[in-house]
Amino acid sequence: MEFEIIIGFEVHAELKTSTKLFCDCKVTYGAPQNTHICPLCTGQPGALPVLNKKAVEYCLRAGLAMNCSINNDSLFARKNYFYPDLPKGYQISQYERPLCENGYITILGDDEEAYSVGIKRIHLEEDAGKLVHSSESISSSEYSLIDYNRSGIPLLEIVSDHTINPLRSIKEARSYLEQIRQILRYTEVSDCIIEKGQFRCDVNISLRKRGSTAFGNRSEIKNMTSFKFISEALDFEIKRQSKLLQEGKKIEQETRLYNEERKITLPMRSKEDAPDYRYFPDPDLIELELEQDFIDKISKGNRVLPDELLKLIVEKYNVSKKDANLLTRNKSVAKFFTECATYTTNYKKLAKWIINNLLLLLKNNSLSIESAKIKPKDFASLVNMIVKSDITDRIGKTLLTEMIISGKSPEIIIEEKGIVTVEDEKQLNKFVDNAFNSHPNIIEQLRAGETKAINVLIGDVMLASKGNADAKRLKKIISQRVKNPDK
Repeated sequence: MEFEIIIGFEVHAELKTSTKLFCDCKVTYGAPQNTHICPLCTGQPGALPVLNKKAVEYCLRAGLAMNCSINNDSLFARKNYFYPDLPKGYQISQYERPLCENGYITILGDDEEAYSVGIKRIHLEEDAGKLVHSSESISSSEYSLIDYNRSGIPLLEIVSDHTINPLRSIKEARSYLEQIRQILRYTEVSDCIIEKGQFRCDVNISLRKRGSTAFGNRSEIKNMTSFKFISEALDFEIKRQSKLLQEGKKIEQETRLYNEERKITLPMRSKEDAPDYRYFPDPDLIELELEQDFIDKISKGNRVLPDELLKLIVEKYNVSKKDANLLTRNKSVAKFFTECATYTTNYKKLAKWIINNLLLLLKNNSLSIESAKIKPKDFASLVNMIVKSDITDRIGKTLLTEMIISGKSPEIIIEEKGIVTVEDEKQLNKFVDNAFNSHPNIIEQLRAGETKAINVLIGDVMLASKGNADAKRLKKIISQRVKNPDK
């Protein structure tokens, strides 16, 4: 490709504080419209803001996790623009002196090597209200209403730095967003539930001639709330801008919206720059001065990060990096693994059973690792029983289904349901005799060297034993009988 892609993000994450950024209204989701509002978050004259200390703490926690420097002196500003869901006519944000600056996060680049992406700034601002349209789209709506429950919820804005190792592809862009969301969840500052609007972003993209150091005009795609739609929008913009540049045309700096049905971006308005917002210090809020002891306390108390946990699982438990990546995507799953690991030494088997069986069962039953009743000690016990061939994999899966619902141990379920593994040698040989009599052609194939044919016999015996025979022992018995038919 003759053009280099430059991608940047402004990520907005709602913080999981109990109250809003500048008032004591509760932060809730799914409440009836306009039931968690007050004169301040609806922009009534004379209402004065009071800063939420917990929101400042959460911002610093995220900034430290993303390797930012912290400004001891910070400042809140008014960002002036008019929109119906912004009752004051301005948004309280930060401009000149954000809380966190000049950080970075590490992702895997397209070449599968570690790649550090710059974080220009992380700052606090208040969220706007939510427009509720009478129809599915603005254009087809007869009217729109405003729910101010969201107005004033503390937002973390994370701005990537396109001048320092910019994101160079759609794949890297997605990796960046996934890493940001993972860090915010691990540091417990935001749940980042996209469906609730807790994690959304504006996407900036520009193209330039490969080898050039100058930056081209960018398009900003507003309020993206799906990784899938972000990828589709970027793909369209890359093709659109490439075509224009190849034709010798100019890229207009503008804000665009993504049409999910047509999978295209459409112009919305010319792109604003900082002067358009007429930033000035908020006269109702004093400058924020942070004591170093306060910053140090947050730094020392910061939670373990995904990269650290991944390294621990790989090095301490000898789990493959691929499996460790899957385990650490969700902090609760990683914690469950490490708790289980205190009751077993079969770490690789433990990892595989969590990834391939437990997570799938939880998804199929609409459960999370937190809402399922299964205990780490019981899950480890199940894995130990499978490793020792006390039960078969099939029995293990049956037990696991019951365990996540009832919270009972595998031993209790086995006793209650009378589940047993067929271990009696005579019984197993009887099953094998029947399988041999039913499939003489398979026996000939095995003796001719077609080893995969043994699976037909194993499957036949497993069916006859209702899945309670040990497949490994069966394979051994069948192999011996094929080699020594007289024994």
